[in-house]
Amino acid sequence: MDSTETMENSLQSLFGFNQFREGQKQTIEQLLSGYSSLAVFPTGSGKSLCYQFTATQLPHLTLVISPLIALMHDQLEFLRSKNIAAASLDSSQTKEESQAVMAGVQNGSIKVLMISVERFKNERFRRFIKQIPISMLVVDEAHCISEWGHNFRPDYLKLPHYQQELAIPLVLLLTATATRRVQKDMAQKFAIHPEHIIQTGFYRHNLDIDLIQTEGHQKFVKLKTVLDETQGAGIVYVTQQKTAEEIATALRTEGYSAEAYHAGLGNDIRSDIQARFMDSKTRIIVATIAFGMGIDKSDIRLVVHFDLPKSIENYSQEIGRAGRDNQPSRCVMLASLEGLHTLENFVYGDTPETQDIDTLLRNITEQTVQQANDIQEWETQLYGLSNQTNIRSLPLKTLLVQLELLGAITPKYSYYADVRLKWEGDRIAFGHQIPEQWQQAYQAILKGIQYKKIWGSPDFDKLFNETGLSRSDVLQVLEFAADHNILTLESKGLTEVYQVNPDEFHHQILANQLHQYVDEKQTAEIDRIATMIRFFQLDRCLNHNLARYFGDQNSPEDCGHCSVCRGKPLVFLENTLSETWQEHLAHYVKEFAQHIQSKSPNTAITPVLITRFLTGLTQPIFTKIKARQLGGFAVYEEQPYQEVLEAVTPLLSR
Repeated sequence: MDSTETMENSLQSLFGFNQFREGQKQTIEQLLSGYSSLAVFPTGSGKSLCYQFTATQLPHLTLVISPLIALMHDQLEFLRSKNIAAASLDSSQTKEESQAVMAGVQNGSIKVLMISVERFKNERFRRFIKQIPISMLVVDEAHCISEWGHNFRPDYLKLPHYQQELAIPLVLLLTATATRRVQKDMAQKFAIHPEHIIQTGFYRHNLDIDLIQTEGHQKFVKLKTVLDETQGAGIVYVTQQKTAEEIATALRTEGYSAEAYHAGLGNDIRSDIQARFMDSKTRIIVATIAFGMGIDKSDIRLVVHFDLPKSIENYSQEIGRAGRDNQPSRCVMLASLEGLHTLENFVYGDTPETQDIDTLLRNITEQTVQQANDIQEWETQLYGLSNQTNIRSLPLKTLLVQLELLGAITPKYSYYADVRLKWEGDRIAFGHQIPEQWQQAYQAILKGIQYKKIWGSPDFDKLFNETGLSRSDVLQVLEFAADHNILTLESKGLTEVYQVNPDEFHHQILANQLHQYVDEKQTAEIDRIATMIRFFQLDRCLNHNLARYFGDQNSPEDCGHCSVCRGKPLVFLENTLSETWQEHLAHYVKEFAQHIQSKSPNTAITPVLITRFLTGLTQPIFTKIKARQLGGFAVYEEQPYQEVLEAVTPLLSR
């Protein structure tokens, strides 16, 4: 594209917009010149157009990594409304829908394909996508790739590897919330030059920010006042699912149109709630942070934080959902320190204990198998490994990625341990229709299937030993048959296969390195919360300080529409904790210790494990022993974790 006029004309003809927003044009020009780029734009400022416009100018597929199905569907709806061929592959689709999408990608009729990062774990998808020429990889919510970001997702760390494996020449990273440190980390991982990081201003002139000191029982009364003062749709953010349900129910009782939204609800229920909100049939959504990323509703007039947000980054992202149409909108926080310990406790609950890290390393050592080519391999299923090590899934994934980065293990591939099939058509007649190069393999597979009633499973080892057919060969033939509706193919038990590198796998050294890593990460997350508490109590303009936090030095020093500029800076009231909270502590500790000894005698009873039980921080072992049924579970969830730990520790030494 040669000229500005041509770009503006294309923008008008393709999308119906008269002009580019700040940062969009520069990002698109960089991409069309062959430079991978990082775009840091505030929520609601048009990040997506950067890839949508560019995709129409590129010769091959644009592959978009998106964290939420809802986010995919909203963007797909927009692209299709502009007659741009786009599709997604996601878990909500039928087999026929997935096949149609893959056919469209293969024949080049689909220009944009949206997937989740987890899709790369699918054997069939990896085989398929390797055959497709891809012009650009787009990573939405790209801060997830940074360990220093507020929403780190270990699977995102593998995206640079996938880019190289698929030989994708161009990358676009998109995020609304990245500090300078996070931007640098993201750019380095994809070899993006600092010159190609585009950051626009964070200041939103139409957002009125109000931090109101509100304690306990006053919160709900104040919430109703705020709702009555503000017309239009609103989101009320809370920390816990049960709070979302309680507040939504209480609001409905008072006559407000309100619904709860959180991850504990089923996909269909969440979709229905979101649809009612989008159609303005429901005015107020009371939600955990599970709500918002997939929402493109421009006329949200109010965002209320009933509880503390998780971080400054989360706060910025959540208030950014208000007033996307540039009309005046309110962002209110009912500020108190009541939920502070709950936020901190979530961090402590995700930190693996030293003994659990040791169990993980021993599992790798003991389960490693020597292959014929002298390569050592370790196979694992995440759910089972989580139960064996008593490490929650997300921190466990993070530890495995750290072991990769330390060179101790190398991911090779993943597969579904359990593959089964059911014949839907004439398997004998189909043998005459199958491509000639697969006919011999097909006949061998027919003989190598073991049946239980109507379902059968291929014996991969037997087929390989007798015919030389690899697992990949067998699945390719079966998938071809499934595509022609001759059989139904199901798979489960995702198994990750790693190569273990003995020269780098030194148990004690790795244990020390991993322990240091999780300790530093815990400290960083607790510091992130403390930074947020300090931030909210600063006596300078809130909008200005928020912009500066993300590296924007050009916002006005006094916005005139925040509580500080109105002369009402926030000062949190210190929590007054009960002095008698330890009254029944010894009883709860003894009850839990006896219960775990009877249900799981090999489990080490540590102060940390007991503290997590008492503060309601779920662990894999708690599900196994049904710990929630005990009276002491979560009884101290509002107490500071460290105080409970200090009180528990001497009780175990008695």
